[in-house]
Amino acid sequence: MGMLSFIKEAGEKLFGRGDAKTAQEAVEASPTPENVAALSKVAGNAIETYIKSMNLKVESLAISFDAPTATVTVAGIAPDQATREKVLLCCGNVANVAAVNDMMTVADSAPESQWYTVASGDNLSKISKQFYGTPNKYPQIFEANQPMLTHPDKIYPGQLLRIPADI
Repeated sequence: MGMLSFIKEAGEKLFGRGDAKTAQEAVEASPTPENVAALSKVAGNAIETYIKSMNLKVESLAISFDAPTATVTVAGIAPDQATREKVLLCCGNVANVAAVNDMMTVADSAPESQWYTVASGDNLSKISKQFYGTPNKYPQIFEANQPMLTHPDKIYPGQLLRIPADI
């Protein structure tokens, strides 16, 4: 549990469409407390929908977004450490999110993964060499970040990745 930092400008563009876009435009036109609260609510709902679309099952999942601080708070009981970490990545690797307040617990605990922020010029082989001493273990990193990653070559600067313990 704790706070994870993310690069606010990087990530999935969940807030640029539908109700979230309308709420964002309302805040830009008139930043009243009511409009900010509405933006926070629809943004939190968009993140929760995104997590569910990734087929990540969390008991009692609760997501909230605080628009003024660009912080997501996530709570619930994940079945395992990997699911917990993937949910945190889903919450944080979203454009306009600067931090994730992790209030989750895990039913079956295991060692936590390391975190790595992708830099310009990185690829999974290079990251694998840095963490495991060989570029040939990049599939381990790719699998640890699925379903958010759809292809090993589709990572972007600013994205936060899980780096599991070497197996």
